[in-house]
Amino acid sequence: SKEKPQKSETDSTPSVTLVFRHGKISGYEGYFKHLLAEFTRTHPGIQVKDESMPWDVGQQHQLYAINLEGKSDSFDIMGMDVIWISEFARAGWIHDLTSLYSPELQKEYLPSTIQAVTYQGKVYAVPWFTDSGLLYYRKDLLEKYGYPRPPETWEELTAMSHKILDREKNPSLTGFVWQGKQYEGLVCDAMEFLGSNGVQVVDAHGHWTLDEKKAEESLQLMLNLLYRDKISPMLVLSADEEATRHIFGNGQAIFLRNWPYAYALFNKGDSQVKGQFGVAPLPRFKKGQHVGTLGGWFLGVNRYSQHPKEAFEFAKYLTSAKVQKDLFKKVGYLPTQTRLYRDSELLWTHPHLASMEEILQKAKPRPVTPFYLGVSEVLQSEFSAVLAQIKTPRQALRDIRVQVEPMMKESSGFQVSTSK
Repeated sequence: SKEKPQKSETDSTPSVTLVFRHGKISGYEGYFKHLLAEFTRTHPGIQVKDESMPWDVGQQHQLYAINLEGKSDSFDIMGMDVIWISEFARAGWIHDLTSLYSPELQKEYLPSTIQAVTYQGKVYAVPWFTDSGLLYYRKDLLEKYGYPRPPETWEELTAMSHKILDREKNPSLTGFVWQGKQYEGLVCDAMEFLGSNGVQVVDAHGHWTLDEKKAEESLQLMLNLLYRDKISPMLVLSADEEATRHIFGNGQAIFLRNWPYAYALFNKGDSQVKGQFGVAPLPRFKKGQHVGTLGGWFLGVNRYSQHPKEAFEFAKYLTSAKVQKDLFKKVGYLPTQTRLYRDSELLWTHPHLASMEEILQKAKPRPVTPFYLGVSEVLQSEFSAVLAQIKTPRQALRDIRVQVEPMMKESSGFQVSTSK
């Protein structure tokens, strides 16, 4: 921040004031103040000022872009969505933290989260809390009809849905709800359908590698859920996470694709599915694999900050095992530190944490490119056209290539190749 070091009243240590800017975190404000006070107590001479931003992720991105484009040093550390990291790194807006981030320190975090903060071989952020798409299922209904475990494949999910819906004869019950509205959530869901059929959109070197035949099968599956098998209701086409969470939480769906945040809400006292649901990796194609889209929030240091080292110290504190453990217990945010998934106290009170680690180990990031927002707009529009039956999967995939190829070529170190 702009404030110059001042003498603190209690001693002669110069006082640095860091400004931490992040999206608002509901139900966490009081605890957060306690965290900041604790940091100041253990780091004499560093004060932290907390600045909340609007809920809307698009607005947050816009505010950051305006400030950083103008080389503002009005904040030092920022909460970043996983999809912004390569864009901000390429623009030179965030510090390269590689020299501060020893390999030993990196090993403490889930590999998928380190992969997410790495751009062109360098580390640009610290993993704060993580997320992955997963399957929620009605344990009571599956058991009632002789299914001892959740579905492994999409075929099994479809068959289970048909059988349960036929036997239950409940007009307000539906099979499988997911996010089909035209927004970033649709890209996350589509990436899971594609990934579960072995379709890799971008390889480890950033090459665009789309197997069009398998990608077509994946998009066709999304259509089949809605139009052929009819186990997903048409309202999916305008649904986001919260809309689908309410449907499942009201006992009106057998299966739900959502993020881990919903787990604690389904277990609340007034929930109609409390104690009756489980979580599992999302289903796969017969020869595919379980894949969840990697989500989560990361801490970056403003390139124009006057206090980058102190800002990194604060990021390390906020992502330490102790703070992450508290954050998980109080708010339900999933830790990025591997050891917490083996913490006996947490496993005793939150047994689902064990299955969460397995899901997170298999989480895959969305295409890593500094031009991700442009790529995402194309994907949202084209996937939406497929679901509304305006375009065939084949046509949409070809149109994606035409629009995305120039963006990927512009992105240094990224190339495009396709296999048919």
